[in-house]
Amino acid sequence: MWELALTTMSDKVAPDDLISKAQAGDKSAFDQLIRLHERRVLATALRLLNGNLADAQDAAQTVFLRLHKHLPGVRSGENLAGWLYRVTVNVCLDELKRKSSLVPLDDEEKTIAASDADPETRFSDVERRAALLEGLNSLPAKERAAVVLRDIEGIDTEEVARILGSSPATVRSQLCAARSKLRVFISRMRRRS
Repeated sequence: MWELALTTMSDKVAPDDLISKAQAGDKSAFDQLIRLHERRVLATALRLLNGNLADAQDAAQTVFLRLHKHLPGVRSGENLAGWLYRVTVNVCLDELKRKSSLVPLDDEEKTIAASDADPETRFSDVERRAALLEGLNSLPAKERAAVVLRDIEGIDTEEVARILGSSPATVRSQLCAARSKLRVFISRMRRRS
């Protein structure tokens, strides 16, 4: 239905205006809403779904289909980004449960690096990124979601709690456990190198 082209929004229109216009049937306004949020939704889904781009794109499409379906109920001034995060996390957790096994990282995704860096730096960056992604993949789904939203996306703990449907104390506990597991995982990876 919608191609996630990862473009930026060229016309700066207030999100509330876009919501109102989209609710009135303006397809262009809905397309702009998608463009405004697609990078963040796709990036979050990619992190939650073990780096699998195809699954992340499917999840993002599902998120925007749900937005289209529930658009009439969205109120002006409501935190649409928070709603989209919540739906993204739920869609991804459902997908992980459905698959019930972790998908290994693609070798091509492990080699992504800045082209202007020297080879040693590129290798080091690729190694660190691969270790982090593998470490994230080793976490239970709820802990992974908490780390992605809080530490990678930079969302405050209270908002992460709302998105995940838990308390801030639970999120802090999940973050503490996940960070500890990631430290151990990365430490083991370094020793193997």
